[in-house]
Amino acid sequence: MDAFESFHSVPAAWLRDSDLAPFVPAYARRLVDRHYAANTVRMYVYGVAHFAHWARNHRVDLRHLGDEVVRRFIDEHLPHCTCPSPVQRCRHQVRAALRHLLVTLVDAGELISINQPDAIEDQLQRFDSHMVHARGLAETTRIRRLGVVRALLRFRAADDPDVMTTPSADELRRFIRQELSHISPASASSLAGALRAYLRFLTLGGVGVDHLLPVIASPAHWRLATLPQTLSPSEVARLLDAFPPELPSHLRGYAMVRCLVDLGLREREVVSLELDDIDWEAGTLRIRKSKSLRVDVLPLPQTTGCAIAAYLRSERPTTVNRRVFVRHVAPIDEPIRPDVVRNTVRLAYRRCGLPYTRVHILRHTLASRLLETGGTLKEVADMLRHRDLDTSMIYSKVDIGRLAAVAMPWPGSVA
Repeated sequence: MDAFESFHSVPAAWLRDSDLAPFVPAYARRLVDRHYAANTVRMYVYGVAHFAHWARNHRVDLRHLGDEVVRRFIDEHLPHCTCPSPVQRCRHQVRAALRHLLVTLVDAGELISINQPDAIEDQLQRFDSHMVHARGLAETTRIRRLGVVRALLRFRAADDPDVMTTPSADELRRFIRQELSHISPASASSLAGALRAYLRFLTLGGVGVDHLLPVIASPAHWRLATLPQTLSPSEVARLLDAFPPELPSHLRGYAMVRCLVDLGLREREVVSLELDDIDWEAGTLRIRKSKSLRVDVLPLPQTTGCAIAAYLRSERPTTVNRRVFVRHVAPIDEPIRPDVVRNTVRLAYRRCGLPYTRVHILRHTLASRLLETGGTLKEVADMLRHRDLDTSMIYSKVDIGRLAAVAMPWPGSVA
C-alpha cells in the first residue's frame, strides 16, 4: 500500500518527489509511538511536505540539514509563502514537526552537519557540567548564566573565529557596555555574576584571567533592602479556588499549586517529584532534586496528599513516566518542564483576578504564615530548605508582631 495515500494529493506528491520520501514512514511511526493524535500526525507530515517542497526548489542538500536551514524556512519562507493549499504555515507546529524530522534523520544516520561539533556549544556544555557537578546550581540559574556566556562567545566570534582564546579587557568592557544598553538595572547584577562565574571556570582550566575580574564592576545592591511580596489568606483561598472542574487538567493544576502553597516547593522541585518520593503510610515527601543537591524529607500535609491522590486516580494518563506530574498531550512519556508550573500559576492568578505573576511569591507567603503562627526563622529556613540561615533573614521584616515588640518609640512621641 502507498505510504502517502492517506494524505492529500498535493503534500503527498511533494513528499514522493523529495529525498525525504524513504523516511516518512519512520517519521510517522515516531509520532504514533509517542502518542500523538492522528490529526496532529497529519498536520506534522503536512509541515514536513511543505518543507520538502521548499527544500527541493532551493536545491537544499538534505544530508546537510540543520537548525540554520530550518530557521531559513520558518523565518524567510513562511511569512511570504504562496505555496498551494493545503500547506502548514503555523510557525509553532512547523518548528515542532521539523524538530522530529531532524531526530528521525539522525537516527537513520542520514545527517552530516548536525553532528559536527560546535566550539561555542561544546564550551557551554563544559561550563554547564561544571555548574551542575561542582556548584550544584539550579537549572534556572544555569540557563541564565549560559545565556550570558553564549552572548559573550558569539560577540567574540564576530572579531575572532577562535572564541576559546581569553578575551581581552577591552573586549570584555565592550561586551558589558553592549549588554547594559538593553537590560534593566536589576539585571546588571545577574550579568556580572554570570561573567565572574565563567572567569572562575576558566581559571580552573588553567587559563589566567585574574586580570579581567576588576573589569566586571559590581552594581549597587543593598541586600534585603526590599520587603518580600506575599499573599493574604483570602488571596491564597481565591487562588486555590481557581481550578473549576470544567478547566482542562484542573486536578493537576490544583495539586501543583497545593505543593507550592503548602510546602513552599520550587517550580523545579514540583516537576521533579516522582511516584517513589511519596511515602503514603508515613505521610512524607522526599525532595531529591533540591537546589542544594541534598535529599530532604518533608511532612506531607493532608490537603496536599489528597490533591495529589485525586490527580493520580482520576486525571493522570497511563504512562511509563515515573514523575508525579506528567504531560497530558503527546508525547506523554516525556516529563513536563517548570514553565508548565509557571503558566499554571499565572493563569490561575488571572482567573481569580489577582495582580501577580511570580510563582516565588508563594514561598514568601508560606514563610510569612509560619512566622505569624509562632514559627522561628530557623523553622522557616528548614521548611524552605535554605542552605544559609541568612537567606531567611529577609522574612524577619514581615514578622510585624515581633517587630512591634522591640520597636523603640519615635523621639518626641508620647509613650
